Amino acid sequence: MKIAYDAKRFFHNTSGLGNYSRDLIRILSKYFPENEYILLHKNKSERGADILKNSNVQFVETSKGNMSRQFKMGKDAQKQNADIFHGLSGELPLKWDNKPIKKIVTIHDLIFVRYPQYYSFFDRKIHFWKFKKAANSADKIIAISEQTKRDIVQFLKVPESKIEVIYQGCHKAFKEEQSQEFIQATKEKFSLSERFILNVGTIEDRKNLLNIVKGINGTNIPLVVVGKKTKYFQKIASFIQKNKMEKQVHFLEGVSMDELAIIYKLADVFVYPSFFEGFGIPVIEALFSKTVTVTSNTSCLPEAGGPDSVYIDPNNHLDIQSKIKFLWENESERKRRTEKGFEFVQKFNDEPIANELMTLYRKIIS
Repeated sequence: MKIAYDAKRFFHNTSGLGNYSRDLIRILSKYFPENEYILLHKNKSERGADILKNSNVQFVETSKGNMSRQFKMGKDAQKQNADIFHGLSGELPLKWDNKPIKKIVTIHDLIFVRYPQYYSFFDRKIHFWKFKKAANSADKIIAISEQTKRDIVQFLKVPESKIEVIYQGCHKAFKEEQSQEFIQATKEKFSLSERFILNVGTIEDRKNLLNIVKGINGTNIPLVVVGKKTKYFQKIASFIQKNKMEKQVHFLEGVSMDELAIIYKLADVFVYPSFFEGFGIPVIEALFSKTVTVTSNTSCLPEAGGPDSVYIDPNNHLDIQSKIKFLWENESERKRRTEKGFEFVQKFNDEPIANELMTLYRKIIS
């Protein structure tokens, strides 16, 4: 079987959609080496270079021209005699020739519909048009959570039978054992406390970091934050300054994936009070790292967190505070939930996800 992919995110996104794209190709090429995996884009980057070393993964430069991703990439896949074209980020090419090819699109979330205040009017319109068009032209849609599936049915008016839920996993670094030397070097590099709580993710309104900071105000619990800053960061910085919390809240930059995996493992508690997610990869990363998780009781987050994570109302910083303090002060409870969470998260491991993807591929061309 020959599968072609829109590899824009694979090569050019550092987190989210990029990680999904790279992990998907990595696990399929590992567990199903008999197939060919074609990465289509106008150029490549160093991201995913280790995956491209696999003999069954090939980069193919798309045809030149304006909007070639929309108008030429699909035909390029057909010229490569691909059996399937898989759009990895909610989009499919608009133009095809007459050669048969099956089309699959992964839709991660419809947050721009649910939370329009986070997007410009223009972006909302463009996103909706592209997602609706892709959903209609695809033979199958992959939703990365039951929450996303419900949103696709509700907002894009797609029949439920057209959608398959296939969860995503996380980077292999979170499943590996790092050396004691590297662990110690990471602790020293980032001046990490012996104990701390952790938050990971873009520092934006929807991720709700401010309510964590409010929750630990008045305690002596150190918070480490790893994430790209946006304008929202100024709200947090103002609160920290006003409440003299500069020594309590630490923002880390320049963190590699391997260093991040260590930081997760060193944290006592991972806190992720996002208002809404399509899936919530950081929750999976924490569970694989054997770190107890506090997350929101909304959207797909209970799907990712399982029965032994601790759930909060993301609007209530006092609820966040009480759950953090409960876990911070109870080592036995942290340990119990960590072990249960690690058992639960095995369903998001590479092999089961690869098997589900390949089952769908085979079904669609049979």
